[in-house]
Amino acid sequence: MSASFSHINQRGDAHMVDVSEKQITHREARAESIVLMNAETFNMIIEGKHHKGDVFATARIAGIQAAKRTWELIPLCHPLLLSKIEVNIEPLFENHSVKIESICKVTGQTGVEMEALVAVSVAALTIYDMCKASQKDMIINQVKLLNKVGGKSGEYNLNKIEQ
Repeated sequence: MSASFSHINQRGDAHMVDVSEKQITHREARAESIVLMNAETFNMIIEGKHHKGDVFATARIAGIQAAKRTWELIPLCHPLLLSKIEVNIEPLFENHSVKIESICKVTGQTGVEMEALVAVSVAALTIYDMCKASQKDMIINQVKLLNKVGGKSGEYNLNKIEQ
């Protein structure tokens, strides 16, 4: 399988892809990240005893804000009028970790994979930032695209690849 890089022109220079001729379609992407921590930090968050407030609510808002500003953070990304950004945070009690999942949607000419990935990344970084005084060795893990639909390349589903 030969891959070409869409952000590299014929001279080898980085450039923003011209999407003006692409069809406007519904596009959606889901991404995930995991934050691993010790039981003490995990319980402090779950029990609402963190001195900075609601860690999950703050991380959720940070993820949503980050998705909206992806084009400012990642070079060569297009600014998008996102129609939906959802960031869900789920405590995983069995291993004292937190699963963050994002869903981004747009009707447009380019995909929302980067927005979904930025959302979970910044939400995870926000959890780390809020809890670093209690634990500096938390691990942000498994940032990955779960699936995407729409556009010329069609559907991508990580579960189909992992099987």
